[in-house]
Amino acid sequence: MPFFEQSDITINYEISGEGPRVLFFNGSGATLESTQLLISALAKQCTVLAHDQRGLGRTSIPEGPYTMQQYAQDGAALLDHVGWETCAVFGISFGGMVAQEFAVTYPQRVERLVLMCTSAGGDAGSSYPLHELGSLSPEERARKVTELTDTRWTPAWLAEHAADAQMVAMRNEQAARPKSPDVIRGERLQLVARIGHDVADRLHRVTAPTFVMAGRYDGIAPPSNSEEIVKRIPNASLAVYEGGHIFSGQDKQAMIDARQFLTTGQRP
Repeated sequence: MPFFEQSDITINYEISGEGPRVLFFNGSGATLESTQLLISALAKQCTVLAHDQRGLGRTSIPEGPYTMQQYAQDGAALLDHVGWETCAVFGISFGGMVAQEFAVTYPQRVERLVLMCTSAGGDAGSSYPLHELGSLSPEERARKVTELTDTRWTPAWLAEHAADAQMVAMRNEQAARPKSPDVIRGERLQLVARIGHDVADRLHRVTAPTFVMAGRYDGIAPPSNSEEIVKRIPNASLAVYEGGHIFSGQDKQAMIDARQFLTTGQRP
């Protein structure tokens, strides 16, 4: 994977696939490595520019604190580096917050905008304060993350739905893997930046056609937050899918619809 150096940071990025150009912003704690399935799904019909955001993966960890504006600026600098003047923008969860910050700051660079399981903050509603999970015991944290990820995922539900139970077991196993002090530091810096996210009063600046996607049972970024985003962006529409915060892997129609919008502009 290539690296791009600018001012205080070295950014690890990749370009994959063929088709319309898409700048991809990843979720909380997510890296290129951990999100390959989603990136590959987009790259089936798009040219995807994705990177490890500051503090994460193989990108460097500059001194904090970080701001949402910095995350958006990193994206703009990366576009300049690869020579893309404009492109579509796709953001998932935390990446959806960055994508909104990017779209209100650089509206002229955004051809189409996809916002998946995210929130605008402020009067439009905020996503669950994930930084608060750090005060819980590992067992309490795993239980809380499970119910936030999909509000249906009670012990009784999981006992009757083996596929969901397997998904929870895989996520818990991944979360239990030891992390280096640097990884923990980078993730915490990202979570702190997330606290200040609020673009509610600036979303009217978004000029690109926008497709907002929400999971019906999402406890982190509930559908009501997506509804508030759509109210504030002039040319936006919403689709709700059968799943929680990770509905992109639960409802097969979700990625089909996202690719269709990115390649043709059509929305369900």
